[in-house]
Amino acid sequence: MVVRVPATSANLGPGFDTLGLALNLYNTFSVTPARLSSIHIAGEGEDRPKLRVDNVFVKIFNEVLEFYEYPRRHYKFSFHNDIPISRGLGSSSAVIIGAIVSAYHIMQKPLDTNEILNLALCYENHPDNITPALCGGFNIAMLESNKQPTKNTHKDSIFGSQKTRVVSMKTPISSDIKAVVVVPNTTISTKFSRRTLPKKYSTKDAVFNLSHACMLSAALLKGDYTLLREASGDRFHQDVRMKALPILFAIQKLALENNALLSTLSGSGSSFLNICYADESKNLAELMQKSFPKFRVFELEFDNMGATLLES
Repeated sequence: MVVRVPATSANLGPGFDTLGLALNLYNTFSVTPARLSSIHIAGEGEDRPKLRVDNVFVKIFNEVLEFYEYPRRHYKFSFHNDIPISRGLGSSSAVIIGAIVSAYHIMQKPLDTNEILNLALCYENHPDNITPALCGGFNIAMLESNKQPTKNTHKDSIFGSQKTRVVSMKTPISSDIKAVVVVPNTTISTKFSRRTLPKKYSTKDAVFNLSHACMLSAALLKGDYTLLREASGDRFHQDVRMKALPILFAIQKLALENNALLSTLSGSGSSFLNICYADESKNLAELMQKSFPKFRVFELEFDNMGATLLES
């Protein structure tokens, strides 16, 4: 059984913890019944022994099986990771969604989007990455309340007493636009990054972000990409996070000077998402690679499928 999950880019400027989209860069997870359990990792993270010893995928996979009282067995786990780790491209969400979806397929349990997202919330408290990882496309996601779910293996407490759930809407992204993602070789910890953000925001800044997030969403929903640049302004998080790695300002400046429709920090960084028309993506990618030769540059399409079963 093989499941593929896309990379994701969240926030998109003003849509803090709310907006996200999927990219055609993937982690692939293979789970096969075996006499003895084993883990093999190729690609990103293959040189990190801790990922084998304390593997998050295996932990979540087993917890989901236990949650549904499925018989415990041994499995051979093989992972091929193309999503850079700790770079703001949803590598954690890919693992979470991959583990839950894989468990559902092993149990031959029908996939329920809302159910899976609510399980995923037990491992990631914001929905902007997990939603596009599961559903693909451009997603607007919100939580029903301000209370965050807690990890609890008791079935009634998750589905009966849990007061927070994901409400989301997905729309496919046109092939008229593509993404050029610049990936620095420096990580920015999401946990550390969140600690640097203000605890309070003014009404003026809140209205600014609200209006820009609405306009950005409308532009992507309607396909009016000329609005993306103006609509991607942010006063909540982006500048504070970029100051941890000032070269990100240079990436953004270069992109916007060379026909990028949108240029924003991807998640908490350090990757930078640049959206442009498809016929201009190659030139922009080459320019970025030439200007920042020590960084990785990906020219990507948008993924509208989300988590996909490749082999049953």
